[in-house]
Amino acid sequence: MTFQQTIGAQIDITGVGVHSGQSVRLSLLPAETDTGVVFHLSDKSGLLHEIKALSSNVVPTDLSTVLGDPAGPHVATVEHLMAALYAMGIDNVVVRIDGRETPIMDGCSAAFVDAIAEAGVVAQSAKRRYIRVLKPVRVELNGAFAEYVPAGTTRFEVEIDFPSSAIGRQRFAGDLTEGLFRNEIASARTFGFMKDVERLWASGHALGSSLANSVVIGDDDGIINSDGLRFTDEFVRHKTLDAVGDQALAGARVIGCYRSYRGGHKLNAIALQTLLADRRAFEFVELPARNRASSRHAPVVAAAAPAFGPQTI
Repeated sequence: MTFQQTIGAQIDITGVGVHSGQSVRLSLLPAETDTGVVFHLSDKSGLLHEIKALSSNVVPTDLSTVLGDPAGPHVATVEHLMAALYAMGIDNVVVRIDGRETPIMDGCSAAFVDAIAEAGVVAQSAKRRYIRVLKPVRVELNGAFAEYVPAGTTRFEVEIDFPSSAIGRQRFAGDLTEGLFRNEIASARTFGFMKDVERLWASGHALGSSLANSVVIGDDDGIINSDGLRFTDEFVRHKTLDAVGDQALAGARVIGCYRSYRGGHKLNAIALQTLLADRRAFEFVELPARNRASSRHAPVVAAAAPAFGPQTI
């Protein structure tokens, strides 16, 4: 796709923040060319704060991706929404939100993807700019690593290695397309360990987490969720989903391969910031023009998170 795109209609979504436990209302609104993804937040006085979804606004964290000032206006856990927008080819959108955390839905990007597909996608008049990786850029952190290397596609190669027998060592690799994301990545859920619950609660995290939005691994290394896993390697697929969402903060679509081993949000952010800090490592390009397909318009789309079960983590 050569031209920028936005959504065909307003999308309204309700849910709960996985860490805050607070109810959240979120609306996606079509935006003009070169807007990018912009979050609009209102504080208690009604003052509007605008936060651009860019790597330069990321606050390093292991548990989620946070944009803005943690002590002031900010929005947390943006990665699942950003992954859906990136994979679905949405360049310009305003995200209006009445909380400080995007809703977790059922722990993945599927609800966002479905809502975007129902609203439709509109091609715009301005050309899309891409970031093309020109040379390898690698970062390491506590035995983990991440790197960008030149490639002719937007590619992800993600590997994880957990001491838990429920996870172990898993790898997922593929060129990012809308079809690959929708079929192989979008429905992979976030996950956690029951042994970490009390520590997370004590630190004010995972207050909205439950079996309805997380895969939970018990003390016996078994999967607690009654419905089991959606994929045998759902864990690495979710880590790939997170990597897609974190790369979406580049400010332009990346042509290159992103590889990570034992990565997470902090390492994803450091790798992207390192790439963008080296002007010899990338260049901005426009792809050759192609005919734009007609786009569908739709009325306002509404989505809501599933009801929570009695067990929480």
